[in-house]
Amino acid sequence: MSKFTKLEKDWILYDVGNSAFTMLVSTIIPIYFKNVATTAGISAADSTAYWGYALSISTVIIAILGPVLGTLADTKGYKKPLFSLFMMLGALGCAALSLPVPWIVFLAIFVIAKVGFSGSLIFYDAMLNDVTIDSRMDEISSQGYAWGYIGSCIPFTLSLLLILFAGKIGISANLATGIAFIVTSGWWILITLPLLKNYKQKYYIEKGEKPMVDSFKRIFHAIGSIKKHKYIFLFLLAFFFYIDGVYTIIGMATSYGKDVGISDTNLLLALLLTQVVAFPFAIYFGKLSKKVRNDKLIKLCIIGYIGITIFALQLDKAWEFWLLAVCVAVFQGPVQALSRSYFSKIIPKDKSSEYFGFYDIFGKSASFAGTTIVGVTTQLSGTSKVGVGCIVIMFIIGYFIFRAAVKANDSVEREATVSL
Repeated sequence: MSKFTKLEKDWILYDVGNSAFTMLVSTIIPIYFKNVATTAGISAADSTAYWGYALSISTVIIAILGPVLGTLADTKGYKKPLFSLFMMLGALGCAALSLPVPWIVFLAIFVIAKVGFSGSLIFYDAMLNDVTIDSRMDEISSQGYAWGYIGSCIPFTLSLLLILFAGKIGISANLATGIAFIVTSGWWILITLPLLKNYKQKYYIEKGEKPMVDSFKRIFHAIGSIKKHKYIFLFLLAFFFYIDGVYTIIGMATSYGKDVGISDTNLLLALLLTQVVAFPFAIYFGKLSKKVRNDKLIKLCIIGYIGITIFALQLDKAWEFWLLAVCVAVFQGPVQALSRSYFSKIIPKDKSSEYFGFYDIFGKSASFAGTTIVGVTTQLSGTSKVGVGCIVIMFIIGYFIFRAAVKANDSVEREATVSL
C-alpha cells in the first residue's frame, strides 16, 4: 500500500479490523449459536429463523438511528467521537459473546455488538470523502474491502485452529470459541488505533447552539433533497434491492449450509477461502474502475449474484458449497466497494454522514427484509431454499432500477456540462 497516503492507509486498516467481526458473523458465531440452540432442544429450522430474526432486529435498530447519527456526525468535531463510541460498543460486545449464557441472552448480546459494528460503518463510510479525492475513491474503497478480506484471515485462522484443535490442547470447544471472540475484539480495537489518532474531519457543518435539534432539521432537509434529486433516490432504491441479496447471503450462508447438510469444518474452510479469493478480485475491480465505468462494474456484479443465487437453490453437496464460496468471493467485495464510492461521488461532501445515514437505512432495511424473508419462509415451508428463491427476485429488481438511476445521473451531468 506504499502508493497511498498515510490517512488513506489508516482508513483502509479499519476495514481490516472490523472485517474480523464480519468474518465471525458469517462463520463461527452462527455455527456456535446453532450448536447451542440444538443443545437446548431447538430444531434446525427454528434456530435458523431465530438467527435471522436477530440479524433483522439489529438492522432495524441501526436503520432507525442512522439518519440522526449521520446528520449529527456532519457537525464539526462530532464524527470521530461517534465513530469511536460505536466501534467500542461493537468490539466490547464481541468480547462479551464469550460469556457462558443461555441462547436467547447470547442473541441479545450479539444484537448489541452488531448495532455497534453497523453504526461505526455509517461514520467510516462517510470518512471516505475526508481521506481521499473523487478520482481515487473507487480504488481506495475497493482496497478497503480487499485488505479487510485478507487481513481478517489472520485472527480468523488463529481462532479456527484454536477451535479445531481445542481437544488436543486440553480445552473445550466452547472455551476455544469464547477465546476466539476475545481475540477478534482485541484485533478490531488494535487495528483501529491509527485511524483514531490521525483522522480529521475535512468537510463539516458548523456547530450550532442546539446540535441535536439542528440534526433533526437536517434530516427533513435531506429527505427533501433526496426526493428532489431523482438519481440519488433511484440509486438508494436500487441499492436496497440488490444489496438485500448480498447481505442476506453473507449473514445466512452458514445457517443455510448446515440446513442442507454441509459439515461445520467444510463451512468454515470454504468461507475462509472466500476471504482469500476476494482479496485479489476486490483490488482488480478497483483498478478496473479506472478503465471501465463504475456503474457497468456494479451491473456485472449484480448479474453475477443472480447466477450464484440460482445455483444455491440446488446446493446439497460440500463441493458445491466450495464452488459457491469462490463465486461469491469474486463479486462480494467489488459490489459493496463500488456502491460505496459511487454514492460518495453523487452526494454533497459536507453532508456525507447525513447522506450515508440514509444509505445505511436502505442497506440495513434491505438486510432486514432479506433475513426476515428467509426466516419466515424457512419456518413456514420447513426448508431454507424457498427463502433463497425470493432473493433472486430482489437482485433482478435491483438491477433494473440501478440502470434507471445511472441514466438519470448521466442526464443531470450532461445538463450541467451544457450549462457551463
